[in-house]
Amino acid sequence: VAWRAPHLLVRRSADDGADTDEGIPFPTPAAAGDASADPDQMPMTDAAAPVIATPTDTASTPGVPIEPGIFRAYDIRGVVGRDLSPQVAELIGQAIGSLMQDKGLQDIVVGRDGRLSGPEMAGGLITGLRKAGRNVVDIGLAPTPLVYFGAYQLQAGSCVSVTGSHNPPDYNGFKIVVGGETLSGDAITDLYARIADGRLHTAPAPGRLETREIDDDYVQRVASDIQIDRPLKVVVDAGNGVAGELGPKVLEAIGAEVVPLYCDVDGTFPNHHPDPSEPHNLADLVKMVDRLDADLGIAFDGDGDRLGVVTRDGHNIFPDRLLMLFAADVLERNPGAQIIFDVKCTGRLPGYILRHGGSPLMWKTGHSLIKAKMRETGAELAGEMSGHFFFGERWYGFDDGIYSAARLLEILAAQPARPSDVLDALPDGIATAEIKVDAPDGNPHAFVERFVTAAQFQDARLSTIDGLRVDWPDGWGLVRASNTTPVLVMRFDADNNEAMARIKATFREQLLALRPDFDLPF
Repeated sequence: VAWRAPHLLVRRSADDGADTDEGIPFPTPAAAGDASADPDQMPMTDAAAPVIATPTDTASTPGVPIEPGIFRAYDIRGVVGRDLSPQVAELIGQAIGSLMQDKGLQDIVVGRDGRLSGPEMAGGLITGLRKAGRNVVDIGLAPTPLVYFGAYQLQAGSCVSVTGSHNPPDYNGFKIVVGGETLSGDAITDLYARIADGRLHTAPAPGRLETREIDDDYVQRVASDIQIDRPLKVVVDAGNGVAGELGPKVLEAIGAEVVPLYCDVDGTFPNHHPDPSEPHNLADLVKMVDRLDADLGIAFDGDGDRLGVVTRDGHNIFPDRLLMLFAADVLERNPGAQIIFDVKCTGRLPGYILRHGGSPLMWKTGHSLIKAKMRETGAELAGEMSGHFFFGERWYGFDDGIYSAARLLEILAAQPARPSDVLDALPDGIATAEIKVDAPDGNPHAFVERFVTAAQFQDARLSTIDGLRVDWPDGWGLVRASNTTPVLVMRFDADNNEAMARIKATFREQLLALRPDFDLPF
């Protein structure tokens, strides 16, 4: 089944007229076997780009100004010393604790990544949470997936990972789960509003503080689920991020031979930036895999919730192709299951899911948005081009680079062929990595809004579910606003070099028409 351009389904409530985004669905697996079920013939309507309420004025409690710009689409993130301080972290903690108070929730798990500012940011956060009367379990240095796991393992239901993710060393931030729901959008900006309006709960007595180590619990949980059929030699590059200890330990526990690379936790990231979505950050991993004749190279990002993979032959297997492999495996046991992917994924992915008996759904980029859509739809699996993978089957549905690596090794070890050959056999075409361009005036959302209004694309289908994705019969292009840094994110995908050149040139023409001084790398 060839898939080219999606259709958008937008439903309007008869009661209040509000629009509800339903994602971009595709034909059912039953229809996939029918040549008449052609997605190209399906109607398409455009949904408005998501609008997130953004405060415009800086809030200030006595002596502690709060920058509204750090309250982003799916987490809180800023520069330490400029946007973040222990005092700001305390106010954020008290705001989270106040929200928990409103929901009748008492316990929360807190962990932090390896950044130098981590201890004081976590300390401020914990002070604020306890000030609001919440009981805190501090698990210390921990990858974000371990923090999420802690919310389940310790039956808290709520957690905060203090992390700057893959941002530069001077950043830090907070990924927040309250009552099993990852906060995003208005729920994030409401925390700012609570601080700005002084709607902060102060308990008569501070909540309890307990310290726990749950690394071994996590390792045992994964190892009880996965044991690989044959040993594989794997090089693990953690980029000196916080997954450097736990990641290798898990993969060894499932039966792999692990060679660590840059696995010492160092918040200055002295060897390379811990972002596997940037191909140049994988250069040392490629060399080490080749030098040691390893079966595979695994890379984690700064907080361990994203996965990158390189083969023995030095090929970078993009996450949308990895999602094909994961989807085929999950669908063997769960025929008809829904598989969610974000707008940056290849156009070859939906057809692959359909051919394997699944139901593909394209959705907005963002870990919290994907998790919310998984809960809404009951999807067994989801993935993003950034390298976040979410397993509902046999796992908890949160993004976990370490568990995803274990699932990958399980699949590869069960096949007699070389892992490189299995991965290279996945459908491929001509595709760029994510292209990140500084946004004009530092405001990517404003530029994308203008671009959606002004751009003119001929003989193509346009989707505005997240930025602007333009699909032609032989490929597509995307421009969207990053929700974590002031950049535009672009990606292009085509059946051949000629189509790729045409699609890039078309986007370049439209972008320069709107901003002639744009410095575009294509």
